[in-house]
Amino acid sequence: MNFRTRHREDPEINLIPFIDVLLVILIFVMLTTTYAKFTELKINLPVANAQSTKPRPKELVVVVTADGRYSVDNRQVEGRSVELLAAALTASTGANRDTVIVLTADASATHQSVINVMDAARRAGLSQLTFATQGQMGAAAQP
Repeated sequence: MNFRTRHREDPEINLIPFIDVLLVILIFVMLTTTYAKFTELKINLPVANAQSTKPRPKELVVVVTADGRYSVDNRQVEGRSVELLAAALTASTGANRDTVIVLTADASATHQSVINVMDAARRAGLSQLTFATQGQMGAAAQP
């Protein structure tokens, strides 16, 4: 007969299978997750709450209507080409190249109409351009 006392070892939890399962789940999650590129491009557009500034002495207002007609300093431009618009800008500014163009475009105006004004300003040698916006209360504001 064997009367020796046996030493019982405390039971231990084997963590290796648990870690293996977690690694498989981690790999599965990494492979099935979709990363949207557009989340990087989220922007918040600023609200134009600025109060209207005083007219500057070297300021030229160019208006673009919804149907694509142009007006330079309250004078209608006869035509819609970039060349005619550049000629009207040159005639209104003369030799003064420090004139700031305030572009007031209708919300329904085409993008091409606005680009035409910018191109005409470049051809006329005018490099300072700003956009007029409408405030929340409906008053016109300029940056």
